[in-house]
Amino acid sequence: MLRIGNASGFYGDRFAAFEEMLTGGPLDVLTGDYLAELTMLILARDRLKDPGLGYARTFLRQAEQCLGLAADRQVRIVVNAGGLNPARLAEAVADLAAKQGLALRVGHVEGDDLLDRAAGLGARPGLLAANAYLGAAGIAACLDGGADVVVTGRVTDAALVAGPAMSHFGWGPEDRDALAGAVVAGHVLECGAQATGGNYSFFREHDVTRPGFPLAEIHADGSSVITKHPGTGGAVTVETVTAQLLYETGGARYAGPDVTARLDTVRVAAQGPDRVRIEGVRGEAPPPTLKVGLNRLAGWRNEVVFVLTGLDIEEKAALVRRQMGAALQQPPAELSWTLARTDHPDAATEEQASALLRLTVRDPDERRVGRAVGAAAVELGLAGYPGFHLTAPPGPGAPYGVFETVYVDAGSVPHTAVLPDGTRRAVAPPAATRPLAPVAAPVLPPPLPAGPTRRAPLGLVAGARSGDKGGDANLGVWARSEDGWRWLAHTLTVDRLRELLPEAAGLPVERHLLPNLRAVNFVLTGLLGEGVAAQHRFDPQAKALGEWLRSRHLDIPEALL
Repeated sequence: MLRIGNASGFYGDRFAAFEEMLTGGPLDVLTGDYLAELTMLILARDRLKDPGLGYARTFLRQAEQCLGLAADRQVRIVVNAGGLNPARLAEAVADLAAKQGLALRVGHVEGDDLLDRAAGLGARPGLLAANAYLGAAGIAACLDGGADVVVTGRVTDAALVAGPAMSHFGWGPEDRDALAGAVVAGHVLECGAQATGGNYSFFREHDVTRPGFPLAEIHADGSSVITKHPGTGGAVTVETVTAQLLYETGGARYAGPDVTARLDTVRVAAQGPDRVRIEGVRGEAPPPTLKVGLNRLAGWRNEVVFVLTGLDIEEKAALVRRQMGAALQQPPAELSWTLARTDHPDAATEEQASALLRLTVRDPDERRVGRAVGAAAVELGLAGYPGFHLTAPPGPGAPYGVFETVYVDAGSVPHTAVLPDGTRRAVAPPAATRPLAPVAAPVLPPPLPAGPTRRAPLGLVAGARSGDKGGDANLGVWARSEDGWRWLAHTLTVDRLRELLPEAAGLPVERHLLPNLRAVNFVLTGLLGEGVAAQHRFDPQAKALGEWLRSRHLDIPEALL
């Protein structure tokens, strides 16, 4: 058995988690996931200022505190904190270990940076980063070469777990079921406390004041048990694990560079308090291409929020729009208004009597979204609607980015493991591949017998978790019982989802059924525009999309309620 823990789900996660995981119980490997689409843009802007940067500096501070602990406990560390500069971060970690008198060996993985191939990728102007999502084999090669610490750039999140498992158990590319099982365990761990009760629909059922971070006990056949250190907060249940399994996925085939895991074969079961077993995962050959994330600066944006209080909210909003339209002599290329009716009638406080009118502007020219917009808004102070004020003084325009995805032949990417002794080992792509194709839709369960219904929120009988993939949103919904699944599978169709979420009414929407998880998974194409960095909508990463859906009312069988 191999115990692999997680101490970071994003750049900015709980700083103390590394120390907590190293001191809270036994571990063989500790991983940290720092990279996301937005993070890569942040690191790219760091690199513009200083070519020696481009990595997650938080990890270096954590390492300063925890390298000695890891060495004492013989825990190996695998992180993707290298970002756009894994070689430099690996060098910094090695220097830090030497200063502390630690004989730690540091390896790193590189080859994901394809910025010098921008023209061949069809990238548009403003490109700051182009990174292929590498697999687990480079990490395994570094560990096989004796590394105590492995630093990577852009690898798939699950590779941080699959790589150590591949090395420990000696799996090869043909051990697809085992690899797929490790990938699924890695997907559960990658977002840290989301597997232990964080961001969980039924949070009131557990004490999630300070949830612990998760770990996986992985076995030679790829099966695993998801758990956490004793005495830590939160909970590990079938449903907390199910929620994370649905996060940022699409159909039944979950593709990666090493293997395609069949999510429709995943079986989860409670094995005791805070212990959930995952087994039965089937694996298929990976696709012949690698995903490449392109991050570019696309222009400048600004935002002004007007506060509208008391009576005549709609009329006040219309006046602001007319006045701003007349004042902007050179309007920005994109100008959008959103009125949030947060006001209440006969309110006991002024804030509760107020609504928010948000103006968002974008343009390739910074001048059109900066002072020009701010001045136009401020000049209305004594000439606008009654009670005029803003949530904050308008600021200068800020750059915004766009994330795009392209695919390249896996064999064209120089995946390289740099061992602790400096040896550079090329990692060959899988010899056998399989183009992705949708699976046949499973047979629907029998519908529930007809009976009385009651109008109620969906969230009384179903949980949800949502997130982003570029400009698309993922929304997974699971039922809490078999009868609930029978109702959900027949009720929550694409058409019904569009009715419940009007923002999706005109968008392409796919629905995927996962009966083993009693879940339906939706992909809403284009809901997030050009991705999180473009700030296309109020919730740019669709984090709360699932909770919005759960708050929507529909006719639910009384037998379920």
